[in-house]
Amino acid sequence: MMIVGIVAVCVVLAVLAFLVPRLSRHPQRGTQRTLGAGSRAGGKAPGVLGRALSKPFRSSSKAVGRSGSAGRRARGHMPF
Repeated sequence: MMIVGIVAVCVVLAVLAFLVPRLSRHPQRGTQRTLGAGSRAGGKAPGVLGRALSKPFRSSSKAVGRSGSAGRRARGHMPF
């Protein structure tokens, strides 16, 4: 279920970044901040378990950042 939610957030951010690049930065940062909090909370577990629990949040945060920047980059390549 979490994977579907992250994919949906990435798609919405990519579309938002393509349509209104300046207004897409705030939702992107908010999403990354929320995922960073989850990563930090998961990382408090000891040893290998902490790394395993924080990894999905880190990779999701990177995916959100990539989708937002890809939408803004695609908007910059538009001919009009």
